[in-house]
Amino acid sequence: MLFSPNRRQLGVALLALAAIAIAGESQAGTLEDVKKKGVVVIGIQGDNPPWGYVDSSGRQDGIDADMGRAFAEYLGVKAEFVPLAVANRIPALTTGRVDILFATMAMLPERAKAVQYSKPYVANEITLVAAQATPINSNADMGKYVIGVPRSSTQDTQVTNSAPAGTEIRRFDDDAATIQALLSGQVQAVGANSFYPQRLNAAKPELGFEPKLHFTALYNGACTRLGEKEWNETANKFIDQIKSNGKLAGFYAKWMKAPVPTFPDSVPGVPFTVQ
Repeated sequence: MLFSPNRRQLGVALLALAAIAIAGESQAGTLEDVKKKGVVVIGIQGDNPPWGYVDSSGRQDGIDADMGRAFAEYLGVKAEFVPLAVANRIPALTTGRVDILFATMAMLPERAKAVQYSKPYVANEITLVAAQATPINSNADMGKYVIGVPRSSTQDTQVTNSAPAGTEIRRFDDDAATIQALLSGQVQAVGANSFYPQRLNAAKPELGFEPKLHFTALYNGACTRLGEKEWNETANKFIDQIKSNGKLAGFYAKWMKAPVPTFPDSVPGVPFTVQ
């Protein structure tokens, strides 16, 4: 007699198969695996120029994309990019969906508990940005306005810690949505990285968007999984090489329109090597 599963049994079986498939996908590869496969999977932001974004032809671009392609070349493999929103960068790495992050990952002690940072390769300034006509001169002034931030970002942390109690803070999925919220009037100011004013003024130059408050200067690093010493050492050797051979200076001139800054030898609470 043939067994004929009922709908519930079939559903359970399908869920089990899905779980197996997901578990298979989340198996993190070693460097040897990556070289055998010929592809390194790189997590990157998909909507945050000039850091990482998808251009009009569907190609990943920005300084992080250039970093990712250079890293793949350093390994002797091809680069495969996975565009990520701010909030799912770390989960994509820790679950093995990507091999490494070049994804505007500011160096923060809390994040360093979940991922392993490399040496820094780019600097970023976090500010509060609003239209020229919006009077914001102190943290206390933030309480008069609705402030937008990308959810789970450094901007989110800085605005949340600096704004007075009761300030309405609206959290959006990514940088593009946060910028659009300011342009459309959903919010009156935003927690911003170095390039928000450029993007905002390109869209509405008549409003004269400008930094109102300075929160902090940060450094970004590549991220690998905790305890994976070979990945971390390889990322650091790669960064040392592009600093010494001028390739990083070329990326900086192209995207940041500035010389490469002097990077710190250490960041409190953020080790650059596997401990």
